[in-house]
Amino acid sequence: MTDTAIAASALGKQFGRRGGWALRDCTFRLPAGRVCAVVGPNGAGKSTLLALAAGLLGTTEGELTVLGTTPAEARPRVGYIAQDKPLYPQLTVAETLRMGADLNPGRWDAAAAERIVAAGDLDPKSRIRTLSGGQRTRVALALALGKQPELLLLDEPMADLDPLARHQLMGVLMVQAAQHGTTIAMSSHVVAELEDSCDHLLLIGGGRVRLAGEIDDLLAAHTRVGATADTDLGAHTVVESRTTGRQLSALIRPAGPLPDDWRTAAPTLEDLVLAHLRNPEAPALTEVEATV
Repeated sequence: MTDTAIAASALGKQFGRRGGWALRDCTFRLPAGRVCAVVGPNGAGKSTLLALAAGLLGTTEGELTVLGTTPAEARPRVGYIAQDKPLYPQLTVAETLRMGADLNPGRWDAAAAERIVAAGDLDPKSRIRTLSGGQRTRVALALALGKQPELLLLDEPMADLDPLARHQLMGVLMVQAAQHGTTIAMSSHVVAELEDSCDHLLLIGGGRVRLAGEIDDLLAAHTRVGATADTDLGAHTVVESRTTGRQLSALIRPAGPLPDDWRTAAPTLEDLVLAHLRNPEAPALTEVEATV
């Protein structure tokens, strides 16, 4: 066992010799046992990062370790669900689970996989091609969790689910994390969907890491302030600043005590994410800096 699920150092991924960089100079550490929200806009590099960690892509530069070893060597201990949830359409649900057992000898938890399928009222004899998007997601999750992974990578897993199904499957994931200590890294566009479930954040913008660390630490490192328009924010690190009439509002990382006449409030996770995405030149914040 290792205390680090994923570690990247100056990680970069380029597609083709003259292609663009999907990721560049990414450095972060995801401690084991966390539920991590991987957040960013379309094209930010979230899917590429998860595919690299799953061992499905090779790095162009830098280093990436998964569960203390290379992504390829860690693959038997990693579960991965891609956005399109590729399953064999001609197989039945029961045949798909038997395939999972055959591909993961010695690790397969048939009872757990069958419970996830049964909770969705799925007929084991139904063929995958006849299932709805939400039902396919449930089967894919059963395959991933039946493997008893130490690390579970989920790329937009709830995108095709209705609110009730999202709530139910998020509950399945939280039980898995609590009972088995599984590390979960889950990408999504919907910050509010992750705020109540995740304790770690990895924010990617423009192929680079903007924020990385414990969510409570990152929130505590930032303050939303209001003051008069001519206020000098001084030595404080400004993530975002707006002036409306005579009033200034800003999200800052305080460098020290704030004046008594400034209005202050704690930001929400959505405040934090949106401010950093709207201002890609704002200084990034890593786990080490947030802790300090």
